[in-house]
Amino acid sequence: GFLEDGILVRDVRRTRRRYLGSWTFPWDVMAVLPTELLCLLPGVPRVPGVPAARANRCLRVPRLLEAFDRCETRTGRPNVFRMAKLMLYLLLGIHWHGCLYFALSARLGLGVDPWVCPSFTRLLRRYLHSFYFSTLVLATVGDTPAPQREEEFLFLTAGFLLAVLGFATITGSISTVIVNLSSAATAFYPDAGPVRRYLRAWGVGGRLAGRVARWHQHLRAQRKLPAEWEVLQHLPQGLRAEVAAGVHLAALRRVGLFRSWEHGVLRQLVLRLRPQVFCPGEFVCRRGDVGREMYFIREGRLAVVAEDGVTQLAVLGEGLYFGEISLINIKGNMAGNRRTANILSIGYSDLFCLGKEDLAEVLAEFPCARAAMEAKGRELLLRMGQLDTRAEAAALAAEAKAEQRLQGLEVALEGLQTRAARLLAQLEAGALRMALRVRRLEGRLQLRGRA
Repeated sequence: GFLEDGILVRDVRRTRRRYLGSWTFPWDVMAVLPTELLCLLPGVPRVPGVPAARANRCLRVPRLLEAFDRCETRTGRPNVFRMAKLMLYLLLGIHWHGCLYFALSARLGLGVDPWVCPSFTRLLRRYLHSFYFSTLVLATVGDTPAPQREEEFLFLTAGFLLAVLGFATITGSISTVIVNLSSAATAFYPDAGPVRRYLRAWGVGGRLAGRVARWHQHLRAQRKLPAEWEVLQHLPQGLRAEVAAGVHLAALRRVGLFRSWEHGVLRQLVLRLRPQVFCPGEFVCRRGDVGREMYFIREGRLAVVAEDGVTQLAVLGEGLYFGEISLINIKGNMAGNRRTANILSIGYSDLFCLGKEDLAEVLAEFPCARAAMEAKGRELLLRMGQLDTRAEAAALAAEAKAEQRLQGLEVALEGLQTRAARLLAQLEAGALRMALRVRRLEGRLQLRGRA
């Protein structure tokens, strides 16, 4: 197939027509021609002439490079592929150099001096010796017999120069791969170096520096990506939503609150989630703090602790959530927008964080989800004794009264609109009658003027 406007076309007829009309077709035809049959002609050397007769196979080198580029962009491990390609180029270069060495030895005479290839009876032994000699030369080992003739000096000098160039190329390629690995890791995971230097500059170290180092090590070991939205920011909105849903939707569905929610609500919600990783012994929130976000536990365990910070009142595990009470407006909530409990991370905890504004936007579009979350929050407040039922009843009564007044205002507004429309129609009818009377009077005046 081929790509047309970014879409893969698999139609055989269109693919055949496109290929036959491309510039690669005549090159491919010339590359597969059996030119080695020319060696059967009289006067053409048989064995030495075959490699030269197959030189047209090199016309497929551009296609090979194109295949390498496509494989490198489509493989899941591009650096491994680059290393394998580099090794292939290295072996191919040694092979070609060995072939030239054997050709030069055959021209000078096999075994005439220690430098040339010995006259072994087996062809495989000659190839292995030539390959070994080329490996010594191109690896700049230098453990080769001393050349005796001018051709040997020139060949060995050219080989050493090529070895230096190849060594520099290989070193640059390997360093590029290492830099790409480091840059790829830096793009996903934060670097602990600046934080360490900052602590060292201010003379702070010890346990705090160790906690910072262990936090970064945990991110890399468990493949946590705190800056994943920066990686996805270049994607269009729809594709970004699909990627985020494919990565986090399964974990989000494990949250008990979201099991009954619609798929559209979760797709809107997953775009607003921010992953956060908390260290062991770190407080996620404290009682009395102003609540600006709620949390969903993806992995790890958290403890609800007393005011002493040690006594555990409850343990929250994977799939649970907390912090929503301070974000949604539950009538009768005596805590207001303040946190109602101390939440401590027992080990490393991987949480989803959702801001107040983002939650309000999602719940405004989906009233059913808002009603479910308010019901859950009211039930929790009742168990904690933080719900004032009288204030709730008063708020509900005030809301019902306000709703009645609003309905009365709407009815009155509709009546005023109806009266205004009737008066406007009467005004237009009066204006029309006035215009007709004016026309009749003008007609009478014109008749009298003629008389």
